Amino acid sequence: MTGINADAVEALRGETLDWRFKAIPPNGHGATVAEYLERRPALADLGTPLLTLDAGALHHNLAVMADWADRAGVLLAPHGKTTMAPALWKRQLDAGAWGITLANLPQLRVARAFGVRRLMLANAAVDEAGLAWIAGELDHDPDFSFVSWADSVRTVELMDRALRTARAQRVLDVCVELGGEHGRTGARTEDEALAVAEAVRRAPTLNLVGVAGYEGAFAHDATAGSLKTVDAYLHRLAALFARLDYDTDEPIVTAGGSSFFDQVAHVLKDTGGRVVLRSGAYVIHDDGFYKQISPLGRGAGVALASAMHGWARVVSRPEPRLALLDAGKRDLPFDEDMPVPQAVRGRDLPDGLRVTAMNDQHTFLEGEGVEVGDVLRLGLSHPCTALDKWSLLPVLDDADSPEPVVVDLVRTWF
Repeated sequence: MTGINADAVEALRGETLDWRFKAIPPNGHGATVAEYLERRPALADLGTPLLTLDAGALHHNLAVMADWADRAGVLLAPHGKTTMAPALWKRQLDAGAWGITLANLPQLRVARAFGVRRLMLANAAVDEAGLAWIAGELDHDPDFSFVSWADSVRTVELMDRALRTARAQRVLDVCVELGGEHGRTGARTEDEALAVAEAVRRAPTLNLVGVAGYEGAFAHDATAGSLKTVDAYLHRLAALFARLDYDTDEPIVTAGGSSFFDQVAHVLKDTGGRVVLRSGAYVIHDDGFYKQISPLGRGAGVALASAMHGWARVVSRPEPRLALLDAGKRDLPFDEDMPVPQAVRGRDLPDGLRVTAMNDQHTFLEGEGVEVGDVLRLGLSHPCTALDKWSLLPVLDDADSPEPVVVDLVRTWF
């Protein structure tokens, strides 16, 4: 059994390129993806602003994370919200991923449109219409596996009521979510989580299959204090797991964003459950936040590589030390760190260039040595808020090459 409908992914090569895709210049309109790629377009043939992926970095990151998870003895259900790209999900599944994690119902519908067989909703499903749809997917596809979360008795009651109303034929697998003070979702105490678990086990439409949590809600850096806080939370999660009786012989314990997955594996590996990591940013990685905080950049294994770059053109030099680039907040991520100049196409990068601000359509570049018309490559931070701005992403053979060539186009659905 494959983890995704490979034919549906392959069919994306037949999509016709047109004005819907801002990365594609007019001379590509009317061609299919496959026809356009046969031309081997150069990066220089594309306009700006632009976001690209790097083929070598993607391959490296997929292999590194698959190998790390295998050696750590954990399963990987990468959070698909990072890319919302079925073609990249397929590569993750082909590399050994156990399933795909998603955050909401619209994302689930994309995954099911491409036949993803095992999905985890890292959230509570309480929408009546949404639960009816999930029930229908389960009832009509015996190979479809789905896990949702619950963090309150009220949540369980709503799920059970909606599934009864929908006349669901299959029970819905549920993990009890444990949170903590100042965290995100999740029962705040173990006693509350135990009550949720008992409610799940009483509900005839639900199966209790594990516990879930998100340690990234409690720390945003890798200082000693933050790592200690993460460890303390994970030990609470492990203790809760040990106290519950499950409706399956293979319960799961799931945690793990892209910042502390080494601690997740270390603390949870002896619980007796199947440890499922949900790290999602690794496949793209970055030159900012995740480069600094990823365990694989802190000595836990082979470092990941940034697979995304921004490209922007100088369109104005209104002051001696100010240049305006044609990429803004609608094109590139800005929530974690500002873009960082890495190169100027065709010549050396001048010293001292620095991005100071961004607005909707422009980036403010401080420094000297660039002129109107120059194209800069920008290092970026936080892939989760990068790919959502692009419905089609050119993949370059090598972003470090003097003349990069487009070797693929990745479609996204946000």
